[in-house]
Amino acid sequence: MADAGPYSWEMNFFYEEPDEEELGYPFKDVTLTFSASDKYDVAANDPKLFANGNVEIIDLSMLTDKEYAMPMKGARIVSRYAGRRRNHAGMDLAGRSRDPIYATFDGVVRVSKRSDTYGNVIVVRHYNGLETVYSHNSKNLVKAGQEVKAGQQIAVSGQTGRAYGDHLHFEVRINGRHFNPELVFNFKEGKLIAKNLYCVQNGNKVKVDNIDPPPTMLARHILPSEDTSILDHANG
Repeated sequence: MADAGPYSWEMNFFYEEPDEEELGYPFKDVTLTFSASDKYDVAANDPKLFANGNVEIIDLSMLTDKEYAMPMKGARIVSRYAGRRRNHAGMDLAGRSRDPIYATFDGVVRVSKRSDTYGNVIVVRHYNGLETVYSHNSKNLVKAGQEVKAGQQIAVSGQTGRAYGDHLHFEVRINGRHFNPELVFNFKEGKLIAKNLYCVQNGNKVKVDNIDPPPTMLARHILPSEDTSILDHANG
Protein backbone atom coordinates (compact mmCIF):
# COMPACT_ATOMS: atom_id res chain seq x y z
CA MET A 1 0.00 0.00 0.00
CA ALA A 2 1.42 3.40 -0.99
CA ASP A 3 2.39 5.84 1.71
CA ALA A 4 -0.25 8.57 1.79
CA GLY A 5 2.14 11.04 3.44
CA PRO A 6 2.92 12.21 6.99
CA TYR A 7 -0.73 12.87 7.84
CA SER A 8 -2.17 9.57 6.59
CA TRP A 9 -2.83 8.56 10.21
CA GLU A 10 -5.84 10.87 10.20
CA MET A 11 -7.77 8.54 7.91
CA ASN A 12 -7.61 5.69 10.44
CA PHE A 13 -10.07 7.44 12.73
CA PHE A 14 -13.68 6.32 12.75
CA TYR A 15 -15.79 9.02 11.12
CA GLU A 16 -19.12 9.98 12.62
CA GLU A 17 -21.49 12.62 11.31
CA PRO A 18 -20.53 15.95 12.96
CA ASP A 19 -23.11 18.18 14.52
CA GLU A 20 -23.67 21.80 13.46
CA GLU A 21 -21.40 23.20 16.18
CA GLU A 22 -18.47 21.07 14.98
CA LEU A 23 -19.09 22.14 11.40
CA GLY A 24 -18.69 25.78 12.37
CA TYR A 25 -22.30 26.68 11.73
CA PRO A 26 -22.17 30.37 10.83
CA PHE A 27 -24.49 31.57 13.62
CA LYS A 28 -22.84 31.33 17.02
CA ASP A 29 -23.76 32.10 20.62
CA VAL A 30 -22.27 35.59 20.94
CA THR A 31 -22.78 38.35 23.50
CA LEU A 32 -25.30 40.89 22.23
CA THR A 33 -25.82 43.05 25.34
CA PHE A 34 -23.01 45.54 25.81
CA SER A 35 -21.55 47.32 28.82
CA ALA A 36 -20.38 50.93 28.70
CA SER A 37 -16.80 49.75 28.10
CA ASP A 38 -17.96 47.41 25.31
CA LYS A 39 -19.54 50.41 23.58
CA TYR A 40 -16.26 52.34 23.84
CA ASP A 41 -13.49 49.79 23.13
CA VAL A 42 -13.01 48.90 19.45
CA ALA A 43 -11.00 45.81 20.46
CA ALA A 44 -13.30 44.42 23.19
CA ASN A 45 -13.44 40.64 23.41
CA ASP A 46 -16.49 38.38 23.70
CA PRO A 47 -16.37 36.02 26.72
CA LYS A 48 -18.57 33.52 24.89
CA LEU A 49 -16.01 32.94 22.14
CA PHE A 50 -13.34 30.29 22.83
CA ALA A 51 -15.19 29.52 26.07
CA ASN A 52 -15.04 25.75 25.40
CA GLY A 53 -11.52 25.54 23.98
CA ASN A 54 -8.96 27.34 21.89
CA VAL A 55 -10.61 26.73 18.50
CA GLU A 56 -13.50 28.47 16.73
CA ILE A 57 -14.58 27.46 13.21
CA ILE A 58 -16.70 29.78 11.08
CA ASP A 59 -18.07 28.23 7.90
CA LEU A 60 -18.57 31.12 5.49
CA SER A 61 -19.47 28.70 2.69
CA MET A 62 -22.89 28.24 4.31
CA LEU A 63 -23.87 31.88 3.72
CA THR A 64 -26.04 32.79 0.75
CA ASP A 65 -25.48 35.82 -1.49
CA LYS A 66 -28.16 37.67 0.50
CA GLU A 67 -26.36 37.07 3.81
CA TYR A 68 -23.26 39.13 3.08
CA ALA A 69 -22.29 42.39 1.37
CA MET A 70 -19.10 44.21 0.48
CA PRO A 71 -18.44 47.18 2.80
CA MET A 72 -18.07 49.61 -0.11
CA LYS A 73 -19.25 48.83 -3.62
CA GLY A 74 -16.78 49.20 -6.48
CA ALA A 75 -14.01 50.43 -4.18
CA ARG A 76 -10.33 50.28 -5.02
CA ILE A 77 -7.72 49.12 -2.52
CA VAL A 78 -5.56 51.99 -1.28
CA SER A 79 -3.64 50.06 1.37
CA ARG A 80 -3.73 46.38 2.33
CA TYR A 81 -3.60 44.76 5.76
CA ALA A 82 -0.11 45.33 7.23
CA GLY A 83 0.70 47.01 3.92
CA ARG A 84 2.65 50.26 3.61
CA ARG A 85 2.32 50.71 7.36
CA ARG A 86 3.62 47.63 9.14
CA ASN A 87 0.98 47.71 11.87
CA HIS A 88 -1.94 48.50 9.57
CA ALA A 89 -4.86 46.64 11.18
CA GLY A 90 -7.19 46.62 8.17
CA MET A 91 -7.80 47.57 4.55
CA ASP A 92 -8.13 51.11 3.20
CA LEU A 93 -10.79 51.26 0.48
CA ALA A 94 -11.64 54.29 -1.62
CA GLY A 95 -14.33 55.13 -4.12
CA ARG A 96 -16.01 58.45 -4.69
CA SER A 97 -16.34 61.12 -2.04
CA ARG A 98 -19.11 60.41 0.51
CA ASP A 99 -19.72 56.86 -0.71
CA PRO A 100 -22.23 54.69 1.22
CA ILE A 101 -20.77 52.11 3.61
CA TYR A 102 -22.61 48.84 4.19
CA ALA A 103 -22.76 46.23 6.96
CA THR A 104 -21.06 43.08 5.68
CA PHE A 105 -23.17 40.57 7.67
CA ASP A 106 -26.22 40.62 9.93
CA GLY A 107 -25.44 41.68 13.48
CA VAL A 108 -25.74 44.28 16.23
CA VAL A 109 -23.84 47.57 16.41
CA ARG A 110 -21.49 47.45 19.40
CA VAL A 111 -19.67 50.77 18.91
CA SER A 112 -20.73 53.97 17.17
CA LYS A 113 -18.65 56.92 18.33
CA ARG A 114 -16.03 59.56 17.52
CA SER A 115 -12.36 58.68 18.05
CA ASP A 116 -9.19 60.77 17.68
CA THR A 117 -7.55 58.06 15.56
CA TYR A 118 -10.45 56.28 13.86
CA GLY A 119 -12.62 59.38 13.52
CA ASN A 120 -16.27 58.39 13.27
CA VAL A 121 -16.11 54.63 13.80
CA ILE A 122 -18.62 51.78 13.88
CA VAL A 123 -18.07 48.23 15.14
CA VAL A 124 -20.66 45.56 14.32
CA ARG A 125 -20.74 42.24 16.19
CA HIS A 126 -22.02 39.63 13.79
CA TYR A 127 -23.97 36.50 14.61
CA ASN A 128 -21.26 34.39 12.93
CA GLY A 129 -18.71 35.37 15.63
CA LEU A 130 -16.82 38.00 13.63
CA GLU A 131 -16.74 41.75 14.18
CA THR A 132 -16.19 44.37 11.49
CA VAL A 133 -14.87 47.90 11.93
CA TYR A 134 -15.72 50.85 9.67
CA SER A 135 -13.85 54.10 10.30
CA HIS A 136 -13.00 57.65 9.11
CA ASN A 137 -16.70 58.01 8.27
CA SER A 138 -18.06 61.47 7.58
CA LYS A 139 -21.26 60.33 9.27
CA ASN A 140 -22.43 57.32 11.27
CA LEU A 141 -26.02 56.32 10.52
CA VAL A 142 -26.51 53.73 13.28
CA LYS A 143 -26.25 53.63 17.09
CA ALA A 144 -24.85 51.10 19.57
CA GLY A 145 -27.36 48.33 20.26
CA GLN A 146 -29.07 48.70 16.88
CA GLU A 147 -29.62 45.56 14.81
CA VAL A 148 -28.39 45.74 11.22
CA LYS A 149 -28.74 43.54 8.16
CA ALA A 150 -26.14 42.58 5.56
CA GLY A 151 -26.15 45.24 2.85
CA GLN A 152 -27.76 47.91 5.05
CA GLN A 153 -26.11 51.32 4.79
CA ILE A 154 -24.58 52.19 8.16
CA ALA A 155 -22.31 55.15 7.36
CA VAL A 156 -21.01 57.60 4.76
CA SER A 157 -17.31 57.57 3.88
CA GLY A 158 -15.09 60.51 4.81
CA GLN A 159 -11.73 61.47 6.28
CA THR A 160 -12.41 62.05 9.98
CA GLY A 161 -9.77 61.16 12.54
CA ARG A 162 -6.22 60.39 11.42
CA ALA A 163 -6.92 60.09 7.70
CA TYR A 164 -5.68 61.55 4.44
CA GLY A 165 -8.32 61.67 1.78
CA ASP A 166 -11.86 60.27 1.72
CA HIS A 167 -11.73 56.51 2.29
CA LEU A 168 -12.98 53.63 4.42
CA HIS A 169 -10.63 51.92 6.86
CA PHE A 170 -12.15 48.42 7.20
CA GLU A 171 -11.15 45.76 9.72
CA VAL A 172 -12.26 42.21 10.51
CA ARG A 173 -11.77 40.92 14.06
CA ILE A 174 -12.51 37.89 16.19
CA ASN A 175 -12.56 38.20 19.98
CA GLY A 176 -10.99 41.65 19.66
CA ARG A 177 -8.05 40.51 17.50
CA HIS A 178 -7.77 41.82 13.96
CA PHE A 179 -6.76 39.64 11.01
CA ASN A 180 -6.45 40.00 7.25
CA PRO A 181 -9.83 40.93 5.70
CA GLU A 182 -8.67 39.24 2.49
CA LEU A 183 -9.20 35.90 4.24
CA VAL A 184 -12.91 36.78 4.21
CA PHE A 185 -13.46 38.90 1.08
CA ASN A 186 -12.11 39.01 -2.46
CA PHE A 187 -12.12 42.77 -2.87
CA LYS A 188 -11.11 42.68 -6.52
CA GLU A 189 -14.10 40.51 -7.49
CA GLY A 190 -16.44 41.91 -4.83
CA LYS A 191 -17.23 38.48 -3.38
CA LEU A 192 -17.16 36.54 -0.13
CA ILE A 193 -14.48 33.85 0.06
CA ALA A 194 -16.66 30.80 0.68
CA LYS A 195 -14.30 28.83 2.89
CA ASN A 196 -13.96 27.88 6.55
CA LEU A 197 -12.23 30.28 8.92
CA TYR A 198 -10.19 28.17 11.33
CA CYS A 199 -9.34 30.35 14.36
CA VAL A 200 -6.89 29.20 17.04
CA GLN A 201 -6.43 31.26 20.19
CA ASN A 202 -3.06 31.12 21.95
CA GLY A 203 -2.85 33.49 24.90
CA ASN A 204 -3.92 36.94 23.72
CA LYS A 205 -3.32 36.12 20.06
CA VAL A 206 -5.60 34.47 17.50
CA LYS A 207 -4.25 32.78 14.37
CA VAL A 208 -6.76 32.68 11.50
CA ASP A 209 -6.58 30.64 8.29
CA ASN A 210 -9.16 29.90 5.63
CA ILE A 211 -9.27 26.27 4.60
CA ASP A 212 -11.08 23.99 2.17
CA PRO A 213 -10.98 20.59 3.96
CA PRO A 214 -13.80 19.54 6.32
CA PRO A 215 -12.89 21.44 9.49
CA THR A 216 -14.02 18.63 11.79
CA MET A 217 -11.04 16.48 10.79
CA LEU A 218 -8.59 19.26 11.65
CA ALA A 219 -10.40 20.21 14.87
CA ARG A 220 -10.44 16.63 16.16
CA HIS A 221 -6.79 15.90 15.45
CA ILE A 222 -5.16 19.15 16.56
CA LEU A 223 -2.20 18.20 18.70
CA PRO A 224 -2.40 18.59 22.51
CA SER A 225 0.51 21.03 22.38
CA GLU A 226 -1.68 23.31 20.23
CA ASP A 227 0.77 22.75 17.39
CA THR A 228 -0.95 24.20 14.31
CA SER A 229 1.52 22.81 11.75
CA ILE A 230 -1.26 20.56 10.45
CA LEU A 231 -3.03 23.73 9.32
CA ASP A 232 0.05 24.83 7.42
CA HIS A 233 0.17 21.41 5.73
CA ALA A 234 -3.50 21.65 4.76
CA ASN A 235 -2.94 25.07 3.25
CA GLY A 236 0.08 23.96 1.26
